[in-house]
Amino acid sequence: MPSRWLKRGGVVISLSGPPDRDFARREGAGFPVRIAVWLMGRKVYAASAEAGAAYCWFFTESNGDQLRDIAALVDGGAIKPVIDREFAFEKLPEALAYLEAGRARGKVVLKVR
Repeated sequence: MPSRWLKRGGVVISLSGPPDRDFARREGAGFPVRIAVWLMGRKVYAASAEAGAAYCWFFTESNGDQLRDIAALVDGGAIKPVIDREFAFEKLPEALAYLEAGRARGKVVLKVR
């Protein structure tokens, strides 16, 4: 987690990374599950600690009203999504290979006509 992307004292908020320790605790997970969550997240915690930041994970669910609100924030410029690359839908295998290689530094978009 390079410091050029995150200020010391910042917070990394993930929707797709490993669950954080607090999530397991809030859900009342037993000891074996809490250990599994710790093991899954140890690299993320180490990287965020190295950058002087905290790591938080959020469980999400589809919600049309929230998606409309987010779209309005994007349209208004309050949120600026980072798009790494765009692929035509026909290039789906190439897009997946790009993602699996771990080089993406933003969203990878499939364009559908």
